[in-house]
Amino acid sequence: MKLRTKEVEKVLAMELEAFEKKLEVAETGIVVQVGDGIARVYGLDNAMFNELIDFGNGITGLALNLEEDSVGCVLFGGDQEVREGDTVKRTGRVADVPVGDALLGRVVDPLGRPLDGRGPINTDKRRFLDVVATGVVERQPVSEPLQTGLKAIDSMIPIGRGQRELIIGDRQTGKTAIAVDTILNQKDTDVHCIYVAIGQKRSTVAQIIRTLEENGAMDYTTIVVAGASDPAPLQYIAPYAGASMGEEFMFDGKHALVVYDDLSKHAVAYRTMALLLRRPPGREAYPGDVFYLHSRLLERASKLSDELGGGSLTALPIVETQAGDVSAYIPTNVISITDGQIYLESDLFFAGQRPAVNPGLSVSRVGGSAQINAMKKVAGQLRLELAQFRELAAFAQFGSDLDKSTRDQIQRGEKLLQVLRQGQFEPMPVENQVIQLFAATQGFVEKVEVNQMQDFVRGLISFVHANYPDVPETIKNTGNLNEETEKKLAEAIETYIGSIWGDR
Repeated sequence: MKLRTKEVEKVLAMELEAFEKKLEVAETGIVVQVGDGIARVYGLDNAMFNELIDFGNGITGLALNLEEDSVGCVLFGGDQEVREGDTVKRTGRVADVPVGDALLGRVVDPLGRPLDGRGPINTDKRRFLDVVATGVVERQPVSEPLQTGLKAIDSMIPIGRGQRELIIGDRQTGKTAIAVDTILNQKDTDVHCIYVAIGQKRSTVAQIIRTLEENGAMDYTTIVVAGASDPAPLQYIAPYAGASMGEEFMFDGKHALVVYDDLSKHAVAYRTMALLLRRPPGREAYPGDVFYLHSRLLERASKLSDELGGGSLTALPIVETQAGDVSAYIPTNVISITDGQIYLESDLFFAGQRPAVNPGLSVSRVGGSAQINAMKKVAGQLRLELAQFRELAAFAQFGSDLDKSTRDQIQRGEKLLQVLRQGQFEPMPVENQVIQLFAATQGFVEKVEVNQMQDFVRGLISFVHANYPDVPETIKNTGNLNEETEKKLAEAIETYIGSIWGDR
């Protein structure tokens, strides 16, 4: 019997058409060891670094150690349901997170899963967690201010869009308060905010969310939470998730601010994982690449060139010190990566100076480039005057007789400190800051007592806005304090002192 080629082809085509079952190909491996949130898997020869591995039962892991005979994975869920001998599968997906406007107003975990009970996040945009930072050629110098609303920072340690400014100090000195105030001050601006809580208590995060909601700030803010009770791997990827969410806005020509609270706990989480993965310990038992861990994260903050849309990602990392020791391993690492630091001092905090910014140890390497001209004009000598005041105040503690000029300078410094005091969650528009600092630095407050300074500057703002509204409006719209506006402001202050304050 002769087989005809055409008939065979026809039959085979019909059979293949009828065969609807799809062939599922998945590279699998076997768990050879598990414990402490770490699993070693044999058989995943083609696994990629940072690839998500499916352990079944809804448990996902991250491939971090690609060794010759096994892959070391960290587990995002508990390891109680993972057993030796279990079969695992590659997903072929490098770790990524959902990004975009759909995340604004939401509270999510570092994998982008909602934690606020408001249903799924409807976005088809995703970004890899860990990417190479934008190159130098694709950036431009930082020149646009990012106002924090805090007089002590906007006047002496200005932050620009695209900058990386470290907030450093002992615990309970107001580090998170500065970051939250900065987020609140972005209301009615075009800055989108991401707050990343790493290793924080859930109750603390809940208070921050409530504060943001009460002040209408959640509309432009995303909260990424890897709490103290969450596994170390989730705490490890949390800041990278925040950076990716912020980068989506930056590459879309928009502006974003991301707060990492805090990188001390992030480094501890990474150290925990690294030691369990049998990586060699270095100084203070941190692995040798802990510097690279934070540098590749913070380098992603930048101001893009105009050709790429001119978007920016500003980073405010927070680092906790022990007994004010800024020379410890992690603080020195992050100080060397960032463009300056806001140093909060315990002694100032307990003395009632809030925010407790030490102007001597704090610095912004962007400086006046990130200030409006009006602020440059009124705050130019502020840091120097406060530094001189601190030296004289330390000298005066010995109780020796002081001449009149020294006493006047000490009193002037005390008045400046009073002006820089600010309540928590009370950010101030930059035009009001300029008015208060102008009055304090241009010699208008000589007859005002130190303990009256807070009331004086508060009343001055109300008076100027009511009787000279064009002054703050001009400063706000132009960013300048020209000769005409300066004269009007001086006239307003003198009128206030003569007619309002003089009656007290």
